[in-house]
Amino acid sequence: MAKIISAEQAAALVDNEACVMIGGFLNCGSPETVIDAVLAAGKKDLTVIANDTAFPDKGIGKLIVEKRTRKVIVSHIGTNKETGRQMNEGELAVELVPQGTLAEKIRAGGFGLGGILTPTGAGTPVAADKENKVIDGATYLLELPLKADVALIKAHRADKAGNLVYRRSARNFNPLMASAASVTIAEVEEIVEVGEIDPDEVVTPSIFVQYLVQG
Repeated sequence: MAKIISAEQAAALVDNEACVMIGGFLNCGSPETVIDAVLAAGKKDLTVIANDTAFPDKGIGKLIVEKRTRKVIVSHIGTNKETGRQMNEGELAVELVPQGTLAEKIRAGGFGLGGILTPTGAGTPVAADKENKVIDGATYLLELPLKADVALIKAHRADKAGNLVYRRSARNFNPLMASAASVTIAEVEEIVEVGEIDPDEVVTPSIFVQYLVQG
């Protein structure tokens, strides 16, 4: 059974200098209540793995503005000018990864794979520090898996065991991240009894979820 905790208790599980995966796509499907609690708890020097850094006044963007992150691994930063400013001033390390590659690197981390082979980036400067593989005459880059200490994700519904159901596009990176962290904390809109969710609707099974927060 997943343990139901407060947002403040969830924040206490995030250590300073931790590597944290945070779900969401431009803040859609992002665990805002838990992020706010992490901010209030004064957590700092985080490495954040996410699709993007949202907006300055929302979700992950707040962590950036408050300078709680020392590095982000994301697919783009264009919607948050403060991320770009900190990167250009040397205040924040930014690793940009193509969106599909980022998703697959996280999936590889969660599924226990040694990495993935992708043609994205082959023949460009980013290939210089990566292992190149030639298969059937085509060049692929070996991209290594991504894992995290904690995943902060958002779901629509959960049962008390921790089985999760997402709402439409708010699913995005959340299921992948749930499998790729040592501890997964799911902020959910509704918590129901075990048996109230149709098993066919479950996207993330409870084995990946340790804690639930009522959002």
